[in-house]
Formats: sequence, C-alpha cells, structure tokens
Amino acid sequence: MNLQDKVIVITGGGQGLGRTMAVKFAQSGAKIAVIDLNEKLLQETVSLVEQAGSSAKYYLTNVAQESEVEQTFKQINTDFNGIDGLVNNAGILRDGMFVKAKDGVVVKKMSLGQFQSVIDVNLTGVFLCGREAAVHMIEGKRKGVIINMSSIARGGNMGQTNYAAAKAGVVAMTTTWARELGRHGIRVGAIAPGVIRTAMTDAMKPEMRERLEKMKPVGRLGEADEIAHTAQYIFENEFFTGRVVEIDGGLCM
Repeated sequence: MNLQDKVIVITGGGQGLGRTMAVKFAQSGAKIAVIDLNEKLLQETVSLVEQAGSSAKYYLTNVAQESEVEQTFKQINTDFNGIDGLVNNAGILRDGMFVKAKDGVVVKKMSLGQFQSVIDVNLTGVFLCGREAAVHMIEGKRKGVIINMSSIARGGNMGQTNYAAAKAGVVAMTTTWARELGRHGIRVGAIAPGVIRTAMTDAMKPEMRERLEKMKPVGRLGEADEIAHTAQYIFENEFFTGRVVEIDGGLCM
C-alpha cells in the first residue's frame, strides 16, 4: 500500500507510539484519524501531523464501549470518505501479581477489576475497532490493512497476567482475521515490541534502566520511531499478512 492520501486510523494516538506513528505516516502523505480519551493530547497530535504536511482529525472515544466505537468509525468514514488502515495501539497497564503470598499467607491477589479493565481496553477494544474498520473497508470496497499492537509479554510475564493474556489474544485474532479478511483484500499483521524508550522508562532509576539495556544484545532500549518504521513496512509490503513482527532488540532470542 502506498500511503499517499490513504486514511489511517490510530487508536491511542494522543501520545507515545500512537503519536509517533501518526507523524511518520503523515510524512508519507497519509491522512490521519486519531482516537484517544485526552483531548489536549489529541489536539497536539493533530497539530504535529499538520506540521508534517498532511491533515488529521481527532475523536474522543472509549475503545472498550461498543456504541462509541461504532459511531466513531462511522463518523471517520464519513469525514474522510473511507478508511484504508487501522493501527490498534490503545492500551493500559494494571500490573500486579496473580497471587502474592508471604510465609505461606496470601497478602494480595489480582482483583477481577484489575484483570477485566486491561482485557476491556487491550483485547475487547482491539476486537471492536478491528471489526468496525473491516466493516467500512469491505462496504467501501477498499483494500485495507489492520495492524494490532501485541507485546513480547504475550508469552507470559511475571506481574502481568492480565496484560499477557490480552496480548496473546491479540495475536490469535490477528491470524484469524488475516484468514477471514484476505478474500476482501484486507491484510492483518501484528507488532510485538520489547521495551521502548518512553517518558515512563526515562523516569526509571538509572540502575533499573541500565539493567534493561544490558539484557538486550543491541545494548539499548528501542525507539518509538523504530516501531513506527515497522508499522509502515507492514502497510507497504503487499505480501505481508497473518504474521507477528517481534522488534525487541533480540531480547527473546
């Protein structure tokens, strides 16, 4: 897919990876629709996209709410006269041990709310946005691309029962959708990043960050632009579908 004049929807587009992807795609001529819950951050992303030489609109939407997602994608389809791509990037963390015990006594356990909130955004939200994007692509007879953001945590990670379950589910949906939607000219892929440099990692204690960097063969954390570059590759490579790109600096070798 040549990104020039293509309409790309990015969830979680107010900051971080979502914002970086929005700007990168805009530099290749894509028109951007960004979804998030923070209006100020969304306005900043739109401004950056415009500075990159393209156009954008923002939409305040809770991706875990079916009616909101349906209405938002309908509005995007109307505003841009079609949808060509989606990056399911919105996500939250609510980390905690499944069961925490000391001296044989359970002192804390992951609550259902803690588990469900992550599933709602990181898995159900991906399902809802992917479904609505596919509906408009099919009805608009547009060959599209859907990218789902997974994580290397999908294989299991201490303190992340909820997050790991959601990210594993995202990969399963990616493969399923690629098989189902291929007949409509829609490709589906996933990206599983490792630890990427963000405001959160910048705020870490130096010794903790140094330990993370030493775990990687490349000797550093990933950059948001490197993930955006991977997403652009998936959009542009017409033979890519149904696969997961691990971009983690060799951490999971």
